[in-house]
Amino acid sequence: MSLLFSRASLASLGLALGLSALCLSPSMAQEAAPAPAAPADAATPAAAPVDPNTVIATVNGQPLTEADLVLAEGELSQQFAQLPPEQRRAAALSAAIEIRVMAAQAVTTGLDKDPDFQRRMAFLQQRALHGEMVEKGVVDKVTDAEVRARYDQEIANTPPVNEVHARHILVKTKEEAEAIIKQLDGGADFQKLANEHTSDPSGKSNGGDLGWFGPGQMVPEFDKAAFALDVGKYTEQPVQSQFGWHVIKLEDKRAKQPPAFDEVKDQAKQAVIRDKYFALVKSLRADAKVEIPDAKLKKAVDTLESAK
Repeated sequence: MSLLFSRASLASLGLALGLSALCLSPSMAQEAAPAPAAPADAATPAAAPVDPNTVIATVNGQPLTEADLVLAEGELSQQFAQLPPEQRRAAALSAAIEIRVMAAQAVTTGLDKDPDFQRRMAFLQQRALHGEMVEKGVVDKVTDAEVRARYDQEIANTPPVNEVHARHILVKTKEEAEAIIKQLDGGADFQKLANEHTSDPSGKSNGGDLGWFGPGQMVPEFDKAAFALDVGKYTEQPVQSQFGWHVIKLEDKRAKQPPAFDEVKDQAKQAVIRDKYFALVKSLRADAKVEIPDAKLKKAVDTLESAK
């Protein structure tokens, strides 16, 4: 596997080196500068559909089509990322031609007969077919109804969680915090005291307001004390954290609303895809005859499989 990627990286590096001079030349930098924006009312004509079988070049008499160019641009997208679209197409064609002539020379010299190369080609084909199976057999078969059902299932299985709206006054010493609590006991206004005494810069002008937050969003000591309070109450003892000493007041408490479907539908779809993928793999593995003579290795593989 490492050999496969190291050789693939060398091939990409050769193309990248050829393209880097193009990307970094002064003339290219000037040409790559953003063009003036078109007037807002200027109509942009729709691009005509391109026949993927259109021949755009021939290499030693062999056609190189629009579909070949699209594939080259997609496979080598990282190398072309810094190029503007019109130069990206030329670079993709240049790379495709380079690949063709180098591949032809490799065949002429017999490199395609090398056993290691043939093993890597077999693996690349299997990996490509794996990808096609995932795309056509899993991803393309996911329905909107399944994604929505997964979202509803996750929401139903998520325990209700409260979030709180709190204020705090942060000081350096326990004695300062105790003095503030004493003033609150005497009827002092919490927000006014926060503006006067808190060392939290964000709380000096808003009465120590922390807004709404859920469990785990604050440091543990603060979190525990805030969620233990009743609405309208403040901590009767100073709360110490890594930041200093806190006096906390709970303004309100409510059930935390789950995210809207549109906010997380991509995650829900990925969850459906993952489940379908592993179900397909499990089914195919069950029908496949797999033998691993090395007992230690077999145990490690079985452990990995059971965790899926």
